[in-house]
Amino acid sequence: MDGQTPKTSSSKKPNVAKSSIDVYAAQCDECKKWRVIHSEEEYEEIRSKISTEPFYCNKKSGVTCDDAADIEYSASRTWVIDKPDLPKTPEGFRRHLVARKDYSKLDTYYITPKGKRLRSRNEMAAFLKQNRKYEGLSASDFDFAPPKVMEDTVPEIFSKRGSDSVRKKIKMTKNEDKSADITGEEDFE
Repeated sequence: MDGQTPKTSSSKKPNVAKSSIDVYAAQCDECKKWRVIHSEEEYEEIRSKISTEPFYCNKKSGVTCDDAADIEYSASRTWVIDKPDLPKTPEGFRRHLVARKDYSKLDTYYITPKGKRLRSRNEMAAFLKQNRKYEGLSASDFDFAPPKVMEDTVPEIFSKRGSDSVRKKIKMTKNEDKSADITGEEDFE
């Protein structure tokens, strides 16, 4: 086969889409500047306690509020904001976020230490029940809530979705005399 390795379906690697998050950042509670956080684990630690322990610039070594922001909030990239105080992902698991093609939202998955992708709290509960070595964990230790996509940073090609991200659908219904009634129906995603 010309020295190439054939691709097979028996690969042990999970077939998981690449995470849509390329930079983690936290906003200083004092100066409101954004600071890049260098690892997902460090970001999750900050996020899990943000209400009780606000983030300040000086939590980064050698950084003060007088320094320029690490990153500016702008439409040069799509921003998403996580809910505050989400629990830190349990050790061995990974929280995985993937943007939908239209940037309408991110889907949240958890990757198990065995490489299995779980899409819901029910799937997580079933996995934990089948794997007794994770006995100290419960499905409530995992939050599948997606971060909020900041609409003002979504690429323009996707942001023209109607007023307030509401799509109007025209629905044709036939009545008894075979004429058509047109009704507007709002579809909230």
